Amino acid sequence: MSSDYGNKNMNELIEDLEGRLKHAHSHAPAEKAEKRHAKGQLTARERIDNLLDPGSFHEIGALMVHRCVDFGMEKKKLPGDGVVTGWGTIHGRRVFVFSQDFMDYGGALGEVFAKKIIRIMDHAMEARCPVIGINDSGGARIQEGVMSLGGYGEIFRRNTLASGYIPQISAIMGPCAGGAVYSPAITDFIFMVRDTSHMFITGPAVIKTVTGEEISFKDLGGARTHGNKSGVCHFDAKNEQECLASIRRLVSYLPQNCEDAPTPEKWDEDQPLRGEELRNIVPEHHRAVYDMRKIMKVVVDEASFMEVHKNYAKNFITGFARLAGRPVGILGNNPMNVAGCLDINASDKAARFVRFCDAFNIPMVTFVDVPGFLPGAQQEHAGIIRHGAKLLFAYSEATVPMVTVIVRKAYGGAYDAMCSKHIGCDINLAWPSAEIAVMGAEGAANIIFKREIASAEDPEAERKRLVKDYVAKFANPYKAAELGFIDAVIRPEETRPMLIDALETLQSKRSVRPNKKHANIPL
Repeated sequence: MSSDYGNKNMNELIEDLEGRLKHAHSHAPAEKAEKRHAKGQLTARERIDNLLDPGSFHEIGALMVHRCVDFGMEKKKLPGDGVVTGWGTIHGRRVFVFSQDFMDYGGALGEVFAKKIIRIMDHAMEARCPVIGINDSGGARIQEGVMSLGGYGEIFRRNTLASGYIPQISAIMGPCAGGAVYSPAITDFIFMVRDTSHMFITGPAVIKTVTGEEISFKDLGGARTHGNKSGVCHFDAKNEQECLASIRRLVSYLPQNCEDAPTPEKWDEDQPLRGEELRNIVPEHHRAVYDMRKIMKVVVDEASFMEVHKNYAKNFITGFARLAGRPVGILGNNPMNVAGCLDINASDKAARFVRFCDAFNIPMVTFVDVPGFLPGAQQEHAGIIRHGAKLLFAYSEATVPMVTVIVRKAYGGAYDAMCSKHIGCDINLAWPSAEIAVMGAEGAANIIFKREIASAEDPEAERKRLVKDYVAKFANPYKAAELGFIDAVIRPEETRPMLIDALETLQSKRSVRPNKKHANIPL
C-alpha cells in the first residue's frame, strides 16, 4: 500500500484505509482458520462476535504493530500484533474485551501486545465497566525479552488495582502457560473449555526433564483438572460456544462496578410456587444425606440458579440466582459430600465467593446443614485453622444484606462460620428440623453424662435416654430462638417469601467499618 498521500483525494485515502483495515482483519491464511475450526476452536474475532451483542463491537488498536528489530522480527510485522481489543455490549450493557490471536505469533505477548491489553483495562477502569479477557497464547514473546516480562507485570498490577472495583472475567481458550496464568488467576472468574484449554506454570516437557514425571497437557492443566482438583477454574464448558454463552449469562448477574447494584430482571409474579416440595427434601433421620441444591432451586426464581465452582469442593455450594428478579449470591453446605463438613477447599471456595459478592453489592443467602469442620490429621497439618478462618473473616467483613436459613445441623464452630448472627448476619431463619448445638446429641451426651452412663445398671439404655433428653433441650432451633440468635423459626414453604421480603427490607442497609488501609485476611 502506498504511503504517498500528497496527490490522493479523500476517496482514495478512504480506499487506502479500508485496504489496511481489511488486511488487519483477515491477514492470516484461510487454512489457519480452517485448522482451528477442525479442532473445535474459533478465531479471535469469531470469539468476540459470539460473546458480544451483534454489531456492538468497536475495535481499537487494529493497526498497531511491534517495534522489535531483533531476530528478524522487523520483517514479521502484523497489524494488531496478535491481540484484538475494544468494547461492546452484553445484554445492552457496556463491557471491554481483549481476545488473544493464536494465529499471529502463536498469541505470544510482546511490548505492543501488552500495551493494547493495558489500554483496554485502563479504559474499563475509567468507564467503570467489566473487562473480559479471552486467553489463547504461547506465553511471552521470546524475541522481545524483558519487554515481554515487563508487559506481564503491568497487566498483573492492573488486574490487582481493578480487583473489587470492576468485575474481571477470564476465558482460557487454548494454552495459557508460565507467567501468563497469573493474570487470569487474579481475576474474579475463570472459564475453560474441556478439550482445548490448558493452564500450567511449567509444561509437560520441562516437568519430564526436571523430575522425570510424564503427564499429558490435559491431565496437567486441562479444564477438568483445574475444575475438579486445583479449583483454579470456576466454569468448564464442552465447547467454545457454550463457554461464551455462559460468560454472557454470568454477566447478567453482575453490576457494572463496585458502586452499582446488580440489575434486576422482570419477575413473573404469577409464577407457580412450589414451597410444599420443601417439606419432603430433608430426610427424617438426621444422618441421612440429601442434595441441598434441591432446596435452593425450589426457593429461588425458576431456572435462575447458576452454580459456581460446581465440581470443586463438592461439600459446599456457591452460585448466583434471582429472588423476585433480583440477583443474589447463594451459598450452602451439601450433605451429599463429606456430610457437608467444612474442610480446607470448601472454606477457600466459600470465602472467595463471599468476598466477591460483598465487593459488588450482591446480597447473600446461606443455607446451613453443617456437622462441623472436617476432623483429621491431614486437615490439621494442611492448615484447616488458617483456611477456616478465611470464611469467618469473609463473612465478618461483609456489609451487604445477608440472610441465613438453618435447614438442619449447625454444630460447633461451623455454626458460627456459616453466617451466624454473631458474625454479622442480618436475618437468621431456621426450619423446625434445625439442630443448633456445640456438637451432635450422641457425642455431647457421651461427654456430659459419662459418669451417669458408666454407673447405670443398663448403660446403653441410660445413654439412649440421656441422648433423647439432650435432643429435647438443645438439638432444636428453639433455645437459639429464645436467646435471639434465630429471628424466626419458619415452615419450609415460607422460606421463599420470607427471603424476598427480608432482602427487600435490607436494600437500604448501610454498614460502617473502621477506617483503615486494608484488613489482613489469613491467607
